[in-house]
Amino acid sequence: MTAKHDTGHQKTRRYLFLGRVQGVGFRYTTAELAQFAGVRGYVRNRSDGSVELVAQGSEKEIDQLLEQLGEHFAGNIEKRTEEDLGGGERFSGFEVRR
Repeated sequence: MTAKHDTGHQKTRRYLFLGRVQGVGFRYTTAELAQFAGVRGYVRNRSDGSVELVAQGSEKEIDQLLEQLGEHFAGNIEKRTEEDLGGGERFSGFEVRR
């Protein structure tokens, strides 16, 4: 079963996840969930111990991804920040970056 792609208004947002989010499979789980939800962009570890997610898709697709991440990593995520990136870069898929 594959996710249905919502053709609504596309958004691009940056999220920073803080807590015990490195070394727990966060990036690869995020990539799997993003692909299922139809979200494009990337996820990467940052040197300060946080994980950065840049997500591009419809509001519904991004919300689905965030909800699933919250369920999978409920005990790991201590804080999440969000920033709207507007209509800059367009992503064709989702990748794990180093």
